[in-house]
Amino acid sequence: MQHLNRVRPSGRTLLVAAVLAIVALLVPVWTGALAGASPARADGPRPTIVLVHGDWADGSGWSAVIERLQHRGFTVVAPPNPLRGPATDAPYIASFLQTIPGPIVLVAHSYGGFVITNAATGNANVKALVYIDAFLPDAGQSLLDLQVDTCVDPNTALNFVPSAGGVVDTYLRNEANGTYEGFSECFANGVPRNQAAVLHATQRPAALDQFFQPSGPPAWASIPSWSLIGTADRVITPANQQAMSSHAGAQISTVDAGHLSLITRPNAVVRVIENAVDATT
Repeated sequence: MQHLNRVRPSGRTLLVAAVLAIVALLVPVWTGALAGASPARADGPRPTIVLVHGDWADGSGWSAVIERLQHRGFTVVAPPNPLRGPATDAPYIASFLQTIPGPIVLVAHSYGGFVITNAATGNANVKALVYIDAFLPDAGQSLLDLQVDTCVDPNTALNFVPSAGGVVDTYLRNEANGTYEGFSECFANGVPRNQAAVLHATQRPAALDQFFQPSGPPAWASIPSWSLIGTADRVITPANQQAMSSHAGAQISTVDAGHLSLITRPNAVVRVIENAVDATT
């Protein structure tokens, strides 16, 4: 009986044995975690997110989206879009993209869709195109061709300002005029009026030439694409966006917003960008 007591494991010995058994079970799990549970994300660097604004705007329109993406650890840039027309703007953005090493997810709003559709062609670093309330033109189509049931009627919505070299710049009117219901009701519907007033006051001019310049071979033919459609968009109607996005083979999602969902619904915009990142990098 005394002999049995001497060889019986103590409570401390049993505890140590239990801990060692648990560690043995967890080592493969820890090893897998250190190796990376998601091989596709561990193979390369995270992409740079490039945001391209549209007409009568600048990069500040992306501010809420930029803040959220940076908080998630992304490198984000929002270069100025010259707004001269695809023939000028696409080469400029294409040159900007050439300065970025590693993978890129290229995002555009509104007319910016024309720009990225052309600027990304032939750039192997561009892994995804994301269109936010944007045009997705096919080869040969112009901005005027795709102006369908828009609240921005060039005959009533625009102020024309001649500038150097015979270029005519356009600005959106603030007040209603004929079929145009005004900046807040058309372009900035859903944006608080005080904020819409600032957007109108700080708008950048869009050259009239851009309405007539044809788009080239589309980058979306070879690069995976995503499209976020604002269901209350009056500048590019949801039906028009749906038709263009379907034709381009883009993955489509919708958001309850007007034309400026990048301002009014930044979380939805960020989700679509993250979906593109997860699917392509």
